[in-house]
Amino acid sequence: MSDFPHVSRRKFLATAGATAATSILLKGCLGNPPEPSSNSETSGDSKVATDIDISPEQMPETPKVKLGYIPIVEAAALVIAKEKGFFAKYGMTEVELSKQANWAAARDNVTIGSEGGGIDGGQWQMPMPHLISEGIITNGQKIPMYVLAQLNTQGNGIAIAGIHQGKGVSLDLSGAADYIKGFPANEGRKFKAAHTFPNVNQDFWIRYWFAAGGVNPDTDIDLLAVPPAETVQGMRNGTMDAFSTGDPWPYRIIAEDIGHMAALTSQIWKFHPEEYLAIRGDWVDANPKATKAILKALMEAQQWCDKDANRPELVKLVSGRSYFNVPPEILEPPYKGQYKMGDGKAEIDDKMMGPLYWKDGIGNVSYPYKSHDLWFLTETLRWGFHRDKISDFDTVNRIINEVNREDLWREAAKEAGFDADIPESTSRGVETFFDGVTFDPENPEGYLDSLKIKKV
Repeated sequence: MSDFPHVSRRKFLATAGATAATSILLKGCLGNPPEPSSNSETSGDSKVATDIDISPEQMPETPKVKLGYIPIVEAAALVIAKEKGFFAKYGMTEVELSKQANWAAARDNVTIGSEGGGIDGGQWQMPMPHLISEGIITNGQKIPMYVLAQLNTQGNGIAIAGIHQGKGVSLDLSGAADYIKGFPANEGRKFKAAHTFPNVNQDFWIRYWFAAGGVNPDTDIDLLAVPPAETVQGMRNGTMDAFSTGDPWPYRIIAEDIGHMAALTSQIWKFHPEEYLAIRGDWVDANPKATKAILKALMEAQQWCDKDANRPELVKLVSGRSYFNVPPEILEPPYKGQYKMGDGKAEIDDKMMGPLYWKDGIGNVSYPYKSHDLWFLTETLRWGFHRDKISDFDTVNRIINEVNREDLWREAAKEAGFDADIPESTSRGVETFFDGVTFDPENPEGYLDSLKIKKV
């Protein structure tokens, strides 16, 4: 494994063993999910993994953990690890998946922890674990978190209200920039866009897209955190114009004639990092074997999710009332990589454009690259978020090396026999966006310098 060279503060400090110890809210009742279904298929890849064969050295310290999730496709591998018995296979027989009302609720619940009635960790937009660790979004209370794995790539997009049909609001926004910036003269208000939680994934996706097209998301439009149900209703009645959203909403935006899709995030940044598994640091430090057991189960579930033969059962399991509580037919298209874009745009039919969990066209999806943490925190600098707490790359590098526990992922992968899929480096290398901009993890300052629209 190779790390970034120690040359200057331009580089990304990473030493693999240095650290010790959207989204969219869908209807569904809170509560515990069911145990693995007794009527699940029992042959091939669909077999429920029930055999427990663990060496004493790898036996978890506890079989219990409470993981929060939001009912969107990013959570699918966690559901499969539970439903198909992968958690139980590795000794985690009492994993509770707790449906969270929204991202703020997940943040509050991890702050109090499972002993206080909350959660130990779970699914997160990035860089929420880093912000929680620094006490930035927890009223100054620092709750050390460890990023352990990436849950998926892709599965998001930018939706546009129907009133903007035919105005050129698409992946390349430059032709419609004047229309968007001139919106006050037309409607008496600014163009209004929404995401589900500020300063994280879905906020970053829509900001990048606007800025690439010459629209400043801080001055030219109103960009707000708004509950999805209110956002969609606003798109229907003409008071909301754009929505940074995740599957299955792109399907519903078109099917329910709410608007069209300007772009998928897989078009903005192919095989981009999406949401992650992160758990409280105190829980991981007390239960390192259990942590690796969770990771092994997640890895098997992610591999299972990516197999075409398993996708029908995946849709059936996650769409159920105990999890996403949506009709299966709205999940089927994205899991086939099929997207109707609307507004005269060509339909997309490419599995590699939809959500992926274990491997993509570059390499491993599950591994938590430190270079991706760096991009999220570089965007945090770009937009001047939390400037009193995160103001330079020295701070960024410190936070990443404290929060990212890719070393545990590597150990778990080796113990599970997934050696062939372990990346060589903590960096995925230079990333390229749809507008030709590149992000070099060894020179994040150069990336910032290249951006025309930014606060810093």
